[in-house]
Amino acid sequence: MYVFGVLPRHQSATSKGRGCAQVGRVVTVCLLLGRMMSSAERPSPSEHWAFQAVQRPLIPSVKDGAWCRNPIDRFVLAKLEARGWQPASEASPSALLRRVYLDLTGLPPTLAEQDAFRGKPPEAALDSVIDALLSRPAYGERWARHWLDLARYADSNGYERDAAKPFVWRYRDSVIRAFNADKPFDRFILEQLAGDELPDASAETLIATGFYRLGHWDDEPADPDADRFDQLDDIVTTTSQVFLGLTLGCARCHDHKFEPLTTRDYYSMVAVFNPLQRPQNGRSELALPAGSPGELAALAAHDQKIDHLNRENEEVRAALRETHFKSGRSKLSAEAIAAFRIAADQRDLTQKKLVNSSAKQLDSELAEVIPEETRKKLAGNQSAIDALRAAQPNLPRGYFMREPSPNPPATHVLLRGNPKRPGDSVEPAVPAITVKHQPKFPASDSRTSRRRLGLAQWLASAENPLTARVFVNRVWQQHFGIGLVRTPSDFGVMGEPPTHPELLDWLSHWFTHDAQWSVKKLHRLILTSRAWRLSRTPDPNYDKADPENRLLAHVPYRRLEVEAIRDSVLTVSGRLNPAMFGPPMFPSIPAQAIESNTDKQSVWKASDPIEQSRRTVYAFIKRGLVVPMLEVLDLCDTVNSSARRQVTTVAPQALTLFNGEFVNEQARHFAARLQREAGADTTKQIELAWRLALCRPPRPTEAAAMRDFLRRECEAARSETQTTDGSTPEEQALVQLCRVVFNLNEFVYVD
Repeated sequence: MYVFGVLPRHQSATSKGRGCAQVGRVVTVCLLLGRMMSSAERPSPSEHWAFQAVQRPLIPSVKDGAWCRNPIDRFVLAKLEARGWQPASEASPSALLRRVYLDLTGLPPTLAEQDAFRGKPPEAALDSVIDALLSRPAYGERWARHWLDLARYADSNGYERDAAKPFVWRYRDSVIRAFNADKPFDRFILEQLAGDELPDASAETLIATGFYRLGHWDDEPADPDADRFDQLDDIVTTTSQVFLGLTLGCARCHDHKFEPLTTRDYYSMVAVFNPLQRPQNGRSELALPAGSPGELAALAAHDQKIDHLNRENEEVRAALRETHFKSGRSKLSAEAIAAFRIAADQRDLTQKKLVNSSAKQLDSELAEVIPEETRKKLAGNQSAIDALRAAQPNLPRGYFMREPSPNPPATHVLLRGNPKRPGDSVEPAVPAITVKHQPKFPASDSRTSRRRLGLAQWLASAENPLTARVFVNRVWQQHFGIGLVRTPSDFGVMGEPPTHPELLDWLSHWFTHDAQWSVKKLHRLILTSRAWRLSRTPDPNYDKADPENRLLAHVPYRRLEVEAIRDSVLTVSGRLNPAMFGPPMFPSIPAQAIESNTDKQSVWKASDPIEQSRRTVYAFIKRGLVVPMLEVLDLCDTVNSSARRQVTTVAPQALTLFNGEFVNEQARHFAARLQREAGADTTKQIELAWRLALCRPPRPTEAAAMRDFLRRECEAARSETQTTDGSTPEEQALVQLCRVVFNLNEFVYVD
């Protein structure tokens, strides 16, 4: 029995690091490789494995065919048998049950689910559990978070003011719904990149295009031109990493130093996104209505009629004011009258104050002199406005960009990346190394340039050698802790080659052809394999020859992400609020975390306890003020696309999980649950705690250690001053036991 003790880096929430920041770390490696390999031995970039078309390799034959449950096992076992090795034994049924629940839902199984599983043959029972979990809403909440890491999702803009992004949570909800509905991944790509350009565009597909707008945003840039291309760079860099596994962002100022990617490739991709504009009013970001083209047209017609009537009313009021002013009967000062005569958007601060302070008096004066005909005109227009608003289409508002015109602006190569130095003009294109012939981009229609639709169609096509490989590898990584390609967002020549290249290609071809891009079918294939069901115990002899477990002789020992840790704590304590979707909740944070903030009274207002107990995917992610527990336990980078969570081991993690307010509060709830469900018998309390938290009964040594721990804690509590909450020594001891359980390695690691 081990107690967990770990924690992460503190990364700037407004870091501007791009792919180029990684270049320095690979320069030495590149130079060494260059010395080791003569030019005659080096393959040309066009021969690089990732740029070759995906082919379906033959499934290898193996000696121990009975061990294999599906083709994945044959690819894995073939490599092991080539060395004369055997895979590790299968994990215990209880370990597999907990593993599959945490993999697919991020939540541990309930007692009833554990009991139902134990009453059936393990293999068939686990297959049945997989199908059941894939149909649960919790699956989408778990796997949407993996996508949000890639999409650099956050609820605020970053930079100095770090304002909230309006309605950005609708993007998060759309991703959850997409995974739960098993939306084919090729369709998912189309909606993420070109949801507004699809023939069947809808509110759902428009909200999906929020993918572009999720990056950090400076609401008051020093150089607006440079900022515009920083925004485009964020889009190009993220899109190329997420869908292609390429570091195209490094070619912004010059041809990529290590990859076959040119500056022209980079700006040809910029040309795809250049027509996009960010809806804003000065420093304020604007949300947009989301709907089908017909719904948006109807809304625009309603708005146009309302605007016309409002303008007409304003003209009538302006004429009435001017007549009143000229009559000399107004009691307003000359300065106030002069201020009213100036257009609203041209008034200075003093004039605005005069207008605001005098408005009530002027309205009172006008009410006494307004002609009856004018009164009827204004009232009639207002009635018409009210009727139009009542009949107005009720469309949700979303957070996404728009193309204001179907005529795209010209795009130029920027010399050294300087927007003040435009070079040759470029047309939309994909990186030349990835194609023999450039895909044909569709012509503009009446609404948009449709350039993003052309890119999305190519990304989701069989002609693209990268997208399926990259995504399949990401799913594999989440199930095994590490991908077949260990640089999941870098499939270029500087990335790591796959440990099992034939398996990667077989899976990619199967995913696009047999599974028809179904993510749930991909999950099921991986989870029903024997390879995924191995124990984590390595063979000491194999471990020396393959210390990084590249041959997959066993499954890696991996820590849960902070969301799964926090959600598991809430589940075990019995306090998890299963409410889905909607605006984010604000967890409580220590007062010290905002002590230095200039607006500490308003920067963070915690939600009520029930709302705070929702799943962590619904927590507000503020770039400039990340919830300390999330940051300490390695939340993803909130500025750039995160291909894989860092796993660090530092002291504040142990302090957070042992002394933090959240864990201590949940320990009290957990103890109360044990008392309710197990009674006062300490043996039953310990057994229930282990089953709820670890999905297994305690071993005799563990049970004995915990009974002794409870006895000592009771004695210590009796010798101390009576607590203010009136709890008994036995209750206090049980809370401490629950706190220990939450800090066991086994609780925060997948067995």
